[in-house]
Amino acid sequence: MSRRIGILGGSFDPPHVGHLALAQAAYSELDLDVVHIIPAAQAPLKDSAPRATTSDRILMLRLAFDLHSWAVIDGREVSRGGVSYSIDTARELHAENPGDELYWILGADQLARLHLWRDAVALCGLVKFAVLLREGENTKVDVSLAAVAKVVYLKAPLVNVSSSEVRQALAEGRSTGKTLLPAVSDCIQARNLYHT
Repeated sequence: MSRRIGILGGSFDPPHVGHLALAQAAYSELDLDVVHIIPAAQAPLKDSAPRATTSDRILMLRLAFDLHSWAVIDGREVSRGGVSYSIDTARELHAENPGDELYWILGADQLARLHLWRDAVALCGLVKFAVLLREGENTKVDVSLAAVAKVVYLKAPLVNVSSSEVRQALAEGRSTGKTLLPAVSDCIQARNLYHT
């Protein structure tokens, strides 16, 4: 019997409650068997490298998803090093899980930029996209991918937070409110991350 596998990639610099909410929404709404949480070594569409080290980001992810047995912290992209391309990861997961359904989990902002991803057409042939909508955002793929991209929309409420806003608040000594899980916040304090 085939399984349904979710894939949530990102810099996770740091992981916040929005990442957890997105993974949980996909897991619940799509009846997924497992969700691979995959930190990027270097995201191709970002100008700068992650602020936290690879080991710190993986530790924070383990803390963030510790209570969720369906989540697997998958370090394949950071082990590979260099720029992390989704197509490489999708091909690996497809080869490891033949016959299983792969769902790439992302926000509507990334769906609108999907045509900029490396080998986007090939990626569309390997995965379905599970998309969480933000109000007022473009909810469609570029016309160049309209015929090949398979998209399902998640209905969960959006948690409006970004890692860059969290980093800025930490650097300025401001409260991050409830944007971080307590274990992640404690880890950041203990390791003095993002304060300079």
